[in-house]
Amino acid sequence: MMWYYGGWGWVWMSIVMVVFWGSLIALAVWAIRAFTGPRRNGDEALNKLRERLASGAITQDEYEKTKKILQGS
Repeated sequence: MMWYYGGWGWVWMSIVMVVFWGSLIALAVWAIRAFTGPRRNGDEALNKLRERLASGAITQDEYEKTKKILQGS
């Protein structure tokens, strides 16, 4: 029989199968976490501005003016 390979062929075939499926599962988990993970609001300056408004350090008018400047409009 050609598939026998001296008795150790099934061991190597099992190892390759576990590595293949493990890699495929790891890739799927990574992709799902990368595309569906928590989204952070990427603009840190706007977050700081919102915090200053909430704490009362700036007025609503100052907030609006600075927000327009930061957004480039």
